[in-house]
Amino acid sequence: MSEVRARFAPSPTGSLHIGGARTALFNWLFARHNGGKFILRVDDTDLERSTEESMKGILDGLRWLGIDWDEGPIYQSQRIEEYRKFANKLLEEGKAYYCFCTKEELEEMRKQAEREGRPPMYTGKCRNLTKEQIVEYLRQGRKPAIRLKVPQQGKTVVHDIIRGDVEFDNSTFDDFIIMKSDNMPTYNFATVVDDYQMGITHVIRAEEHLSNTPKQILIYEALGLGIPQFAHVSMVLAPDRSKLSKRHGATSVQEFRDQGYLPEAIVNYITLLGWMPKGGEEIFDVSKSIKEFTLERVSKNPAVYDVQKLTWINGHYIRNYDLDKLTEAVIPFLKAKNLIREDFDYDYIKKIVSAVREREKTLVDIADAMSYYFTEVNEYEEKGVKKYFTKEKVVDILRKAVVILKKVEPFNKFTTEESYRKLVEELQISSGELFHPTRLAISGRTFGPGLFDIMELLGKERTIERIEKAIDFIEKMKK
Repeated sequence: MSEVRARFAPSPTGSLHIGGARTALFNWLFARHNGGKFILRVDDTDLERSTEESMKGILDGLRWLGIDWDEGPIYQSQRIEEYRKFANKLLEEGKAYYCFCTKEELEEMRKQAEREGRPPMYTGKCRNLTKEQIVEYLRQGRKPAIRLKVPQQGKTVVHDIIRGDVEFDNSTFDDFIIMKSDNMPTYNFATVVDDYQMGITHVIRAEEHLSNTPKQILIYEALGLGIPQFAHVSMVLAPDRSKLSKRHGATSVQEFRDQGYLPEAIVNYITLLGWMPKGGEEIFDVSKSIKEFTLERVSKNPAVYDVQKLTWINGHYIRNYDLDKLTEAVIPFLKAKNLIREDFDYDYIKKIVSAVREREKTLVDIADAMSYYFTEVNEYEEKGVKKYFTKEKVVDILRKAVVILKKVEPFNKFTTEESYRKLVEELQISSGELFHPTRLAISGRTFGPGLFDIMELLGKERTIERIEKAIDFIEKMKK
């Protein structure tokens, strides 16, 4: 095999969707697995819908995921002359022709086809115009499109690495437009010219593009160019197997980033949307994917998007992430919640992250779980209040807890636990009768890190203050 050259060619008309991210990832993995090149091309010939904001979002999303490119970004909008050059070649060789049909004429053709029960295909009205007719139309100021002369007989076969051979009857295609009347190329034509000039050897893209592929092959053949290998990856469907859309929740990389997912978890998850490592494991790093990735192992069946599975994978990464990296990732979320200022104590935050991460699934969850370390506890979980603060002896128990905590030195998770265990024994109560109301008092919550970890991180003064505040709350509640 010559050097593998794969590409990702997003249109900057929206955000980086999870399906687009998977397409980029599969191309990147394939290129890296084969020691080839990964090219980033921007299909921005739709000037009305393309925006710089979308392009920036796509580039940022790819970088955040760790998908780097060897060449690019290459913008189609800067290559218009190349498309015109190839279109002129086809005109000169009689393989394409000018079409001067107006929108009204094309609409009438469509309606006539409907009346006659035919597919709404172009009739070939301009296919055999004389030179004189063309000159006259141009003199009148008509701006022509350029159509490819499509063979009306025979079949076009797409040799697909994933799906095998897929046949298309040429009679189902009309003479489709390759250059529009505004001198801009159509998607199929620009794609062929780009893929040829950029030396793309493998076109790996979503299944929805399969219907474009025979048209592109017809363009390759008309230009006398070699055809790359194609691989059409199955669609990503919603859990109900409908087309994935906004109503199914977050679907863009930026949304997942903002919701506190880690890039490694996203990459791990979208790799599983149609591919599985040899061992069948569900948690693996990108180096394993690069080592094992082949198109032959990509499934033909639709992949089903499951945000619960993604969240589970993200939780695994959070528990096993490098603590410093995790702390750095959490800090923006703490700032967004106004829990910390610029002069924060990094080491203190790192200790809290270490304490809370075991139970949390996202960075947003971690920031939320950390909130009571930075703000006062002014309310308590309702279910906890009913379960623990309404017990008959709870105030007496908490008062005794305050007395012993004031004597604890040094104040850490070991000494506080030891003093609490002694108090449980002395009062002849279950540990839960002391531990649960204490947790609720100092955190406002019924769950979280170990109780004595919380005490140590809050420190002696704040721990005692919060227990005393809870005692006041319980006494007022009982009046």
